[in-house]
Amino acid sequence: MKLFHRHTERHRTDRIGWLRAAVLGANDGIVSTASLVVGVAAASASHGSILLTGVAGLVAGAMSMAAGEYVSVHSQADTETADLSRERAELELDPASERRELAAIYVARGLQPGLAQQVAEQLMQHDALGAHARDELGISDTFSARPVQAALASAASFAVGSVLPLAATALAPETGLIGWVSGTSLLFLALLGAVAARVGGAGVLVGAWRVTFWGALAMGITAGVGALFGAVV
Repeated sequence: MKLFHRHTERHRTDRIGWLRAAVLGANDGIVSTASLVVGVAAASASHGSILLTGVAGLVAGAMSMAAGEYVSVHSQADTETADLSRERAELELDPASERRELAAIYVARGLQPGLAQQVAEQLMQHDALGAHARDELGISDTFSARPVQAALASAASFAVGSVLPLAATALAPETGLIGWVSGTSLLFLALLGAVAARVGGAGVLVGAWRVTFWGALAMGITAGVGALFGAVV
């Protein structure tokens, strides 16, 4: 009789890294490009200038997202590496103290002291650094920093998000451009929020409303600024 079986449940936490970067990039792509297009259109620029501005915004935004995400996540990765190196040194210098520290963590989580000591001993025999990384430092494979993956996901998703309002800009008639771009962009944002919430296991309506509201606010403010400065210039 088999006493143990392989864990086959699927959880959504393993999607956090790429989902965060992808949703953030696509949301920024739609909001930034649509706001840029609407703001320039409100300033009474020509259709060609508006489209060119949107394309420039796509390229600049994608590069900015990639660079920013890479630097940010790489800083997290550097911190994790430094913490793991320090923990490795402490395990080599005083393993008994580290075992007591790990047991104290389990006691604080609800285990009896004797059982906590047994768990700490067995886990450290199996993988001492892994046990301390996970339970003391909060570092695991699921949540570990991956700078290149995050940068590529952010840049690609920003570009995809930007293409949507750009397509609306290219196809919309010049007289109703602001309305077409704003309306389609808000629709895209609602769909993005709903899909992201569905994948992450959250409420679909709440997710859709959240991104749509902030997108509408950003486009409204940018259009106001464009109209104001367009009139002045």
